[in-house]
Amino acid sequence: MVKPAYSLNIRGKLLSLERPLVMGILNITPDSFHEASRMQESQAILYKASKMLAEGADILDIGAQSTRPGAEIISEEEEKSRIRGVISGILQAHPDAIISIDTFRSGVAKAAVEEGACMVNDVSGGDMDPQMFPFIAEHGIPYIIMHHEGIPASSNPSDEADKTGEVIHYFSEKINRLWAMGVKDLILDPGFGFGKNTSQNLKLLRHLDRLEVFGLPILAGLSRKKTIQQILDTNAAGTLNGTTVMNTIALTKGASILRVHDVAEAKEAVRLYCAVEGMVSGKNS
Repeated sequence: MVKPAYSLNIRGKLLSLERPLVMGILNITPDSFHEASRMQESQAILYKASKMLAEGADILDIGAQSTRPGAEIISEEEEKSRIRGVISGILQAHPDAIISIDTFRSGVAKAAVEEGACMVNDVSGGDMDPQMFPFIAEHGIPYIIMHHEGIPASSNPSDEADKTGEVIHYFSEKINRLWAMGVKDLILDPGFGFGKNTSQNLKLLRHLDRLEVFGLPILAGLSRKKTIQQILDTNAAGTLNGTTVMNTIALTKGASILRVHDVAEAKEAVRLYCAVEGMVSGKNS
């Protein structure tokens, strides 16, 4: 399969998505659903970031607001205080690191970009802050837009409707608005687990390639999520192998970015996928 020649403008340089990329999750929160990913100490955060980069992470996604089911929505000032110094500290140690800020607040995104972040990952798709789209347009940075129903994620979505068509309709409207504002670098995240039950998540993954109609890169965020836990009858700690399987399926369905807690394993999945598809792949690709 020949992948489209997607690329993102990162600080004036093009980041190629010809081969799938891996985005490592850095949760600066006390209540992430995956306990092993929770960090608040600056040295622990830097150590984890360094480890992910050494394992081949192409992007680091830093979030200070948990979006797990039932999570408390903290204030904007608290969210800013959690990230303060974190991004600049990582960049001081790793100047070439590509850092995304995981937030639905334009004020937090602004603070993060001022520290050196060069991408915004918005789980609300601009719905929780009307200033987010203008901020992205003004700064010309890549924007990950996610389909959602409920922030934080609903723990018991009851709607049995087909979400795939709903996701496509949602992105059609959002993309048109952003393109009209001059935003060019968009990444689509179908929002696995956000207002979707296990059956809906599986069907959405099965038809993930339908999102290719937009001609934009697709991000798959399946790492250790409840769907995998339910199918395998385990908890988040027991889903590493299941996550790798789901990530591999996402790659075959067109995903260009895998957002994961476990970078080394995801990189191996990407390398094997690239080998099967005949893509040239270096040690860290």
